[in-house]
Amino acid sequence: MDDASHSIGAGEFKARCLKLLDEVAQTRQPLIITKHGKPVAQLTPLPPKKSPFGLMAGSVLYEGDIISPIDVEWNANK
Repeated sequence: MDDASHSIGAGEFKARCLKLLDEVAQTRQPLIITKHGKPVAQLTPLPPKKSPFGLMAGSVLYEGDIISPIDVEWNANK
């Protein structure tokens, strides 16, 4: 792989595909695949997987006890 341009010909990519996949995953740098010198595809690493734990933190508002009776008598009770 050419480190200066981060591109590789399709034939060389085909021959070294599995190793190049590992390199892109490790370095987090995209790789442009060319055919006859023209870019045709880009191999990019997936974003890191985030844990779902804590994603909703701070999104819930506590309003107190909404089930217990209130001190005010309603007209419907009369």
